[in-house]
Amino acid sequence: MQPDQAPLALYVHWPFCVSKCPYCDFNSHVREAVDQAAWKDALLADLAHEAAALPGRRLASIFFGGGTPSLMPPATVAAIIDAACRYWPPTENIEITLEANPSSVEAARFADIAAAGVNRVSLGVQALDDGALAFLERAHGVDEALAALGVAQRHFTRVSFDLIYARPGQSLAGWDAELARALSFGTEHLSLYQLTIEPGTRFATLAARGALTLPDGDLAADLFELTQARTRAAGLPLYEVSNHARPGAESRHNLTYWRYRDYAGVGPGAHGRRDGRATVRRRKPENWIAAVDRNGHGVEREDALTPDERVTEALVMGLRMREGVDLARIATLGERTIGDVVRLDTVALLARQGLVARDGDRLALTPAGFPVLDAVLREIAV
Repeated sequence: MQPDQAPLALYVHWPFCVSKCPYCDFNSHVREAVDQAAWKDALLADLAHEAAALPGRRLASIFFGGGTPSLMPPATVAAIIDAACRYWPPTENIEITLEANPSSVEAARFADIAAAGVNRVSLGVQALDDGALAFLERAHGVDEALAALGVAQRHFTRVSFDLIYARPGQSLAGWDAELARALSFGTEHLSLYQLTIEPGTRFATLAARGALTLPDGDLAADLFELTQARTRAAGLPLYEVSNHARPGAESRHNLTYWRYRDYAGVGPGAHGRRDGRATVRRRKPENWIAAVDRNGHGVEREDALTPDERVTEALVMGLRMREGVDLARIATLGERTIGDVVRLDTVALLARQGLVARDGDRLALTPAGFPVLDAVLREIAV
């Protein structure tokens, strides 16, 4: 297996939030106090360990995720960016993204965060309806979110924001109006997620009691189709199942994941992929920082991926994108032939049904195929 020499992506996880949202199954935690100096030192130590394991590479992107990384001191953000770019020479157009809540408190930090080196921000707006924001238990209202969006657009060259749709009681007309308003702000990128019930969340508890019901499958499909039509007409077509961008404004960091290239992950619970190995950091913040103090890093597991695992991961990630996957490359990852990667007779059948398209070694979902992505994957995977 030849090592991946494409530029790296770096993910940095900040696990702390002001409150825990009822739909969220991310590694996020509420703590009364955070020792900022200790956390800065620990993240830098974890980063140094990962850099030593991945020498001689270039760095294409950094993504500060969470949790709520806009709660990080800008000086910590700057220190991590500086260290990462010393370990790995950055590409000329390095993308540095930070996730932020659209509150007035966090917006007040945007100038300092931009000065620290962040050039792209992703705002967790989640809805443009105050009732929906209350249902999602977000700490901000629509007016505050839009004010923060305006501040972000003044300080960052690239801005994205998230919305959650297919919420209980949401109509096609309601989502159409909300989405039209979202598109009117002129951002280059939107992440539009259908609400899902994740195990272990408070929404999962409510759903189990029958106190929370999502739109049925037909309405969810209609909402998805409306989303595609609206974003395409506005010049932000789907490039991944839940992400839309102007051409050239795609998240280069996330494309590294979806194209199955190497990425380093540091911080609590962070995952990484390097040279055919999967890395996982300790998840609980206290356990992670204790491990860094003890070992100089927060790695809990580092496992060699089997050819079957690499094929499965590359296929599952790649078919999320409009561009699809290069079957020949995936076959090489698994040390096998294309016919051993996907069921070619099933691919041909799904192509006749209009769900996938194959052009030589390139396989991609069609617009009709994206709503049934999971079913397509089950059918074609060997």
